[in-house]
Amino acid sequence: MLTWKNIISFTTNGNPIPTKRIEKTNEEWKELLSPEEYTITRLKGTERPFSGEFCSSFTEGKYNCTCCNSPLFDSSIKFDSSSGWPSFTQPVQENAVKYHKDTTLGMIRVEILCNTCDAHLGHVFPDGPEPSGLRYCVNSLSIKLENND
Repeated sequence: MLTWKNIISFTTNGNPIPTKRIEKTNEEWKELLSPEEYTITRLKGTERPFSGEFCSSFTEGKYNCTCCNSPLFDSSIKFDSSSGWPSFTQPVQENAVKYHKDTTLGMIRVEILCNTCDAHLGHVFPDGPEPSGLRYCVNSLSIKLENND
């Protein structure tokens, strides 16, 4: 189980090695994504709080990257953080997510990205529920639900 100490270590000592890599040009991403998805995932945008499709949805399934379909989070680790964005306590596997120190907007935060294609997902914070204490705060447009049906 990842902890805040692990996250900080990734930002300073390097990220876990991804299972695979997918790289495309900005033009290729623009062709594959809606303008809103492109803004969030490739330009590091942020949805308005409480506006995303998955903010208050708790449908069972896996949440995959909108850009490359890599598995990122599972509904079993999703929780209501009342933050306005879908929140998870852990990724599906340690190397699913990449971590970068983010000093934009006058704050120090940890940005989370898909480790396969570098899509911006959101940020992770050390104020989540036990046992990990982590809150992966994710934009709905950066993920898509794969139902367990």
